[in-house]
Amino acid sequence: MIPKVLIVEDEPAIRQMLGFALAAEGYNFLEAGDVEAAQNAMKYLMPDVILLDWMLPGLSGVDFARRLKRDPDTADIPIIMLTARGEENDKVRGLDSGADDYITKPFSTRELLARVRAVMRRTQQPPNPEIFTEGPLTVDLQSSRVTCSGTPINLSPTEFRLLHFFVTHAERVYSRSQLLDAVWGANAYIEERTVDVHIRRLRKLFEPYDCDVYIQTVRGMGYRFSTIVD
Repeated sequence: MIPKVLIVEDEPAIRQMLGFALAAEGYNFLEAGDVEAAQNAMKYLMPDVILLDWMLPGLSGVDFARRLKRDPDTADIPIIMLTARGEENDKVRGLDSGADDYITKPFSTRELLARVRAVMRRTQQPPNPEIFTEGPLTVDLQSSRVTCSGTPINLSPTEFRLLHFFVTHAERVYSRSQLLDAVWGANAYIEERTVDVHIRRLRKLFEPYDCDVYIQTVRGMGYRFSTIVD
């Protein structure tokens, strides 16, 4: 099945540019200049990915993202937010609205297409896949085995839980406190810098195999696991 992308952007020139890039990659795409047009388009064809501009006439992209995530019929559609807002608080607000990724204008079509491929891979994986593979990195979630380029990597139980969380929540940014709650438990009394120590440990183990670049620091926000390397 050919993936379908809905472009919600009020600037015709940007819609045209994105449409050309998506068509060249073999995607089908729909266009909408505002939320009302987007909702009408989705009545006839449900997209696999939504490229959503933040600043739209009428209802904003952020509010539309929240609406989509509240609706069971559209909650699982990945959203990539497109915006000229590059401040940290804006990025946090966009991600908190339910966006799966965030790209700041101006951006290259190459980067955007890479992000579309990434969210497509994530949503096409079966629920709770037992084996995660990306490049030279393989994580067997059932047996708790990790290999890089076929070489076994020995991780402590905590390091594996941290990696497990990352690979099953790829492309999303998490603060240190969120990682502590998810990996160590909400009732654990551990300093946030403990997360930094384990991150450094994972990167050191993966560095000889060029997998360390997947564990990325997002300044002022926290960490994310991403196969998109800037």
